[in-house]
Amino acid sequence: MNKNILFSAIMAVVLFSGCAHEFNQVYKSTDYLYKYEFAKECFANGKYMQAGTLLQDVVTMQKGTNRAEESLYMLAMSEFCDKDYESASLTFKKYFKTYPKGIYAEMAAFHIGESLYMSTPEPRLDQTETVNAIAAYQDYLDIFPDARLKGKAQERIYELQDKLVKKELYSAQLYYNLGTYFGNCTSGGSNYEACIVTAQNAIKDFPYTNMREDFALLIMKSKYELAQQSVEEKKLERYRDAEDECYGFINEYPESKNKALAEKYINSCKKVTKGMDI
Repeated sequence: MNKNILFSAIMAVVLFSGCAHEFNQVYKSTDYLYKYEFAKECFANGKYMQAGTLLQDVVTMQKGTNRAEESLYMLAMSEFCDKDYESASLTFKKYFKTYPKGIYAEMAAFHIGESLYMSTPEPRLDQTETVNAIAAYQDYLDIFPDARLKGKAQERIYELQDKLVKKELYSAQLYYNLGTYFGNCTSGGSNYEACIVTAQNAIKDFPYTNMREDFALLIMKSKYELAQQSVEEKKLERYRDAEDECYGFINEYPESKNKALAEKYINSCKKVTKGMDI
C-alpha cells in the first residue's frame, strides 16, 4: 500500500515537472502561433492561469491578425475563470471597446457585469462596485435588448439592488441605535433625524423593496424618539408628526407584527397632544 502511494506521488511529481518544463518552453518561444494554440489547449483543459500568462504575450504580438480578437476574449475569460475579476472586467471592457461588433461582443458586455458582480462586497461595506455592476448590466440590456442572457442580467440587477437596500437599512438602523449618542436631539442634526432621512430616501429610491416595512418601522420609531427628546417649543409639532406616522404605518401594514407598538405610540402621543391643545 505504502509503495503504491509512493509510486503515485513520484509519478505526479514527474508529470508536473514535465508539464512545467513544456509550459516554460512555450512561454519562451517566439513562435506566437504555437503559443496561441498551446494557450487554447490550456484554456480547454481548465489551466486558466497558464492560458492567461501565454495570452498576455499573444494579444500584444497578434494585433491586427485574425487571431487578435479571439485571443483578447480568451484572455478575459481566462482571468474570469481564474477568479481575477478585477483584471477580467478591464479586459472585457477593452475587448468591447475594440470590437463593439465582434463575435464575442454580447458575451463580453455581459461578463463586464459578471466580473464586477463577483467583486461586490457584503452589504455593510462600501457599495461602489455594486453600483458599477448594476450600470454594466443595464448597459448590456440597453445595447442588446434581445440578449440571450437578458433574464440572467435582470436577476443580477434585482439581486444587487437588494444589496444596496440592505446597505441603506443597516445605515438607518445604525443611526437609530446611536440615538442621542452624538450631540442631542433638540437642535437638529440628530441621529434620529439622520435615520428618518436615510429610510425615507431608501423608500423613495427603491419603492418596491420587500424591506419597505423595515424602513417604515424605523421612521415611526425615530419620530417618536425625536418627539420625546424635543425641547418644549418643538414638542407638540413632533408628537403630532409621530402620531400621524403611526397611523400611516398601521394603514399601510395592518397585519404587521409591530401594529401593537404603533398603537402604543399613538396612545402616548395623544396624552401629550391633547394636554397641550387645551
